[in-house]
Order: sequence, then structure tokens, then C-alpha cells
Amino acid sequence: MTDESATRANGTGDPQMQAKRPVSASLAGPYGHPFHPILVTVPIGAWVTSLVFDIASHVVDRPGFLTQGSEWLIAVGVIGALLAATVGFLDMFAIPTRTPAFRTALVHMTLNLLVTAAYAINFLWRYSTYADGGSVGVGRLVLSAVSLAVLGVSGFLGGKLAYRYGVRVADENTQAEGYTPGTRARDASPTG
Repeated sequence: MTDESATRANGTGDPQMQAKRPVSASLAGPYGHPFHPILVTVPIGAWVTSLVFDIASHVVDRPGFLTQGSEWLIAVGVIGALLAATVGFLDMFAIPTRTPAFRTALVHMTLNLLVTAAYAINFLWRYSTYADGGSVGVGRLVLSAVSLAVLGVSGFLGGKLAYRYGVRVADENTQAEGYTPGTRARDASPTG
């Protein structure tokens, strides 16, 4: 094996293979099993549910519990988003710069940071005025809906990073182990 092919085999010379390997397996998740996708479920779930609570607060007779629940779901989402962003930064650092994948990652990150900031503002706005136990104000509801729509666009870009560009996804040879009859899946190491 030549030096060049050895470099390509371990993923340091091939930009596509470089983006599949974790910068730090202990922090970002092992090869082929990143932590970022599972962590993003916390803010997404919290923020979607908070919007449902916001809408429901306009339907029930005593909406105070929904209004307050929505407020705290937004806080849980912000904390979860910050944790997911930390791991997401590590995944982004593995992507070679000046590539379409890196540009997509920058837009994905920027949108997520804007959404997180919008939800932090939304939480502070609600927290500073919550007292009457009434429905969520229209402005706060609209801010949540718009933030969630932007999050949807960002999620689409995150899917593009994983499913189109293969960022942090195991290479095809490793994936093929799951489709070969009579073999058992090996550990998550890149060399098998």
C-alpha cells in the first residue's frame, strides 16, 4: 500500500472520508454513530410541543397551565439546543472548508443559532410578563411559529448534510456489512 492510498484509507487525505470521522469520538460520538442527531430531538420536541400548548391556550377555559408549560418547554429546548450545538460544532470541524458540505453546514449552524436566540428571547418575553394565567399572546405565538418554520428549513439542511453529503455517516463498505447475509455486524471502528 502506498503512502497516498494509506492516507486515503484512514480518511485523512480524502475530504469525504474526513467528514465521516469524528473529531472526538468521546464527545461527538463514535464513527458511524454521531451524538448530534439524537440530541437535536430534545429542542425539536420541546419547541413543537410548546407551539401546540400555545395554540391550545386559546381553546381551553383556563389556559394558565398551558401558557406556563409552553414557557418552560421553550427553556428546555434552549438548553437542549445549546448541548446539540456543542456536538454539532465538532461535527462541522470535520468537514473540509471551501466545500458545498461546509457551506451547507454554516447555513445550518447559523439558522439554528438564530432560532435558539429567538426562543431565548421568547422565553424572556414570556417570563417577564407571565402573571395573569391567560392565553399566550399573539406576538409570542407568531414568534414561536416563525422560529419553528426556520428550524424546519435548518433541519432540511441537516438532513442534506447526513443523507446527501454523508457527514458523520459510515462509508459504504461499513454499511454493506448490514446487508451481507450470514455475517454479524462488527464494532463501530472504521477498519472493522
